[in-house]
Amino acid sequence: MATFLYRLGRLAFRRRWYAALIWVLLLVLAGTGAATASKSTNNDFSIPGTEAQAAFDLLEQRFPGQTPDGAAARVVFKAPDGQKITDVKNQAAVEKAVAELAGPQVASAADPFKAHAVSKDGTTAYSSVSYKAKAQDLTDASRDTLKGAAQHARDTGLTVEIGGSALQSMPEGGSEIIGIAVSAVVLLITFSSLVAAGLPLLTAIIGVGIGVSSIAALAPVLDLSSNTSTLAMMIGLAVGIDYALFIVSRYRAEVAEGREREEAAGRAVGTAGSAVVFAGLTVVIALAGLAVVNIPMLTKMGLAAAGTVAIAVLIALTLIPALLGFAPRKVLARKDRKRDGRPAETGKPNMGTRWARFVLRKPIWVLAAGVLGLGAVAVPAASLQLGLPDDGAQPKSSTQRKAYDMLADGFGAGFNGPLMIVTDAAKASDPKAAADTVVKTIKGMDDVAMVSPANFNKAGDTATITVVPKSKPTGKETEDLVHAIRDKGGRITSDTAAKVLVTGSTAMNIDVSQKLNDALLPYLALVVGLAFLLLMVVFRSVLVPLKAALGFLLSVVAALGAVVAVFQWGWLGSLFGVEETGPIMSMMPIFMVGVVFGLAMDYEVFLVTRMREAFVHGERPGQAVVTGFRHGARVVTAAAVIMISVFAGFIGSSESMIKMIGFGLAIAVFFDAFVVRMAIVPAVLALLGKAAWWLPGWLGKILPNVDVEGEQLQKQLSTPSADPDEKRELVGV
Repeated sequence: MATFLYRLGRLAFRRRWYAALIWVLLLVLAGTGAATASKSTNNDFSIPGTEAQAAFDLLEQRFPGQTPDGAAARVVFKAPDGQKITDVKNQAAVEKAVAELAGPQVASAADPFKAHAVSKDGTTAYSSVSYKAKAQDLTDASRDTLKGAAQHARDTGLTVEIGGSALQSMPEGGSEIIGIAVSAVVLLITFSSLVAAGLPLLTAIIGVGIGVSSIAALAPVLDLSSNTSTLAMMIGLAVGIDYALFIVSRYRAEVAEGREREEAAGRAVGTAGSAVVFAGLTVVIALAGLAVVNIPMLTKMGLAAAGTVAIAVLIALTLIPALLGFAPRKVLARKDRKRDGRPAETGKPNMGTRWARFVLRKPIWVLAAGVLGLGAVAVPAASLQLGLPDDGAQPKSSTQRKAYDMLADGFGAGFNGPLMIVTDAAKASDPKAAADTVVKTIKGMDDVAMVSPANFNKAGDTATITVVPKSKPTGKETEDLVHAIRDKGGRITSDTAAKVLVTGSTAMNIDVSQKLNDALLPYLALVVGLAFLLLMVVFRSVLVPLKAALGFLLSVVAALGAVVAVFQWGWLGSLFGVEETGPIMSMMPIFMVGVVFGLAMDYEVFLVTRMREAFVHGERPGQAVVTGFRHGARVVTAAAVIMISVFAGFIGSSESMIKMIGFGLAIAVFFDAFVVRMAIVPAVLALLGKAAWWLPGWLGKILPNVDVEGEQLQKQLSTPSADPDEKRELVGV
């Protein structure tokens, strides 16, 4: 591995123009594909294997054409204080606004006074508007018509707000700029060179540009959601900058030792590049492993992000050495340029060395402090509640949130999350009697505010019943009601032969949460197991990969605890722009496990590889830890700060999902990099001593020796060859 990458680095350095041109052409091709592709994306959930999805599929079969996937809106009207919405003037204003809603993309706009959509107290009414196109495909004219009708009604003195998906906004861009700006400052401080600081940023942007443009080009074909590009950008930027940072840093270290520029590029790619390959592979495994959850949207998001990570790895191995060839000396700090190839003089121990020596003196105290500290932060994770965001999670200033609150005030908290009961009476002897039994049974249950009469299809074998709970959609009472209806449905089926299914957005959210919760442990076992095997190959050790996996579990549980404290309990919520607390997004835990595990292994590979390299070259275990920190602590610290800043930049997003993921990943990287990898890892290695690098002899014979630390490469380059042709072949001359 190291020898191949060494040759690749030298080749890219020499053939820099070709390497750069290839990546520029790929960027142009991806950009062209994105520019010419349809802008349509798919934000619909499909959850195979759940009752809610089975009911929805049945509706599509039995009610053809009546389960549209187009955009929808609820225009909510409220009369001024002391007035009724049914007053002649107010009713006329509402009817006029509803008439104005008509347009080429509008399928229907219901008159609230004919559809009985008026609250019991007569103060609030709503019009349900359905569209022929999906929310992301609505034209500006359609949205302007919707907003204009609402504004005209406001001008008459009514309070008017709009809920639903019609005004659904695409994820805002620009959040990543904050992370890039912070990254630039960190890189400049780390490298003391504008060119060296600019290289990781430039290559990361190129990689993300190719990845995100490819996603945009493929979105209409693969039905990718609008959040896929945002998440790929978030992860691609972070790993792209970090991977390039490690290659450039190693190149500078090789030059500082007096090596010629092309040789330094080859060695940098051969050693640090090997770590990049395996670190990237762990991230790809973790992201691609999301497919085991069997939620298509999540699978596609994971694969798209994994593709962007793979591009970042390839760019670090080829484009970075090529760009180093264009400015081989300018990437060095000013003091290093003045030495003109002479080895750097060793001065006083750097911060990494001093910290490592401190940990070696107090390993038990450092280990205890790290474990207990993260354990305390992890406590709130025991109260984790899962759900999916609706308009109730929107900012309080948004019209969607105001419409949500007005409907809850006028029609009850459960009105925003009705349940749809599908009665499959095809095998029932009396379908109508079976449906009446369902209605009667549900009416007698707790937490039920309203049950509609059964609505049969043309064939008369399937009926839909709408149930409005008393509690809010994300409430525990509503979840209990869904389970209670399903329990009663089993008895109804045995009595009438009619099958009862519960669906609707609220039931779908409950099923998603349950499915993700059930998949978490199998997914964790799969990803950690595969990565454990991979790290065992990398480090040729049993205890080092085990320690890495346990450290990751500690950091990710602590991160979940922090997410619960902020977004569910509201602690420091105002600091992070959290206006409404509630359940944690269902995908958050499993997505965090996947992403954070991959990123955590980055620092494990980069930091511990240096220690392994020193150990196999004859240093004592304790001294190897110090050597690893002397060479790697500064760079790993910079990489972690960069990754944290990139993720933290997305906390400013108005999308609650993006905000939560940005915060969760940022805090998880902070815990893992600075507590686990920089404190717990050296403390454990200090306590284990030589045992840390123990590998059973029989296992050593089975595992391939990938030479990630470049031991074999170093031997070949340092040993004078009796055959000059062999030497020339190695360096690629």
